[in-house]
Amino acid sequence: MSYFEDLFSVKGKVALVTGGATGIGRMIAEALAHGGATVMICSRKLDACQATADEINADGPSGRVEAFAADVSTPEGVKALSDEIRGRVAELHILVNNAGITWGEPYESFPMEQWTRIMDVNVGAMFTLTRDLTPLLEAAGSDADPARVINIGSVMGTVPLAEGAYSYTMSKAAVHHMTKVLAGELAGQRITVNAFAPGPFPSKMTRFATGTPEKAEKVGGNVPLGRIGAPADIAGATLYLCGAAGAYVSGAILPLDGGMSVQTPVNLFAQGE
Repeated sequence: MSYFEDLFSVKGKVALVTGGATGIGRMIAEALAHGGATVMICSRKLDACQATADEINADGPSGRVEAFAADVSTPEGVKALSDEIRGRVAELHILVNNAGITWGEPYESFPMEQWTRIMDVNVGAMFTLTRDLTPLLEAAGSDADPARVINIGSVMGTVPLAEGAYSYTMSKAAVHHMTKVLAGELAGQRITVNAFAPGPFPSKMTRFATGTPEKAEKVGGNVPLGRIGAPADIAGATLYLCGAAGAYVSGAILPLDGGMSVQTPVNLFAQGE
């Protein structure tokens, strides 16, 4: 392999991407497949997952994508998913916890039941699936090439921003903290745990705000770098963390947000003049 392939190839690795049919999950699955991995993607809608797998495989990646249905919104669904993976593989090199849900409503009427629902899926299911698949991750990891877990957080878990999605933004802050906790807990088993904290990217969840070029441009105008994220931004970060280049990184919250997490008022003191 070339110098760059040595650093960023994931050839021969086996990965699971939850919520891999659309949005950021699809971007990650595509990057891993083109990097040489066998990528299992799952979501509640088998047809959507299979269509995504077929489209990526038709591009002729050096790896491949396999699709199946899974639902992480219940304890039974999480157990069924972990049982499915254990039945398919003896080792899992990469786990991407991408599946998540949101809810938006004004502060005055935000329902308590949307705390339980969002936290169960975005935090509880992510923890439980990682716990259940830890033996497979440990079997795949080594001193030189640990197994990798990537949790999908959000810039909304980094900056105090809600825009009506109160339980979502706070669940993503919990994902960031869980990432650091598990990075420490699993290091001895040669498993790294990191998180992406994406800003605005085109996805099913953000379609209401980024679904047209005009909307995407308007949202991008609020990002310091002047645009929303692109698939290549996710792909590069994925191959970095999952390839040899990222083997010594654990506990990081990678801000894929165009500078939003460090944005500060330009005229903080000048306003007082």
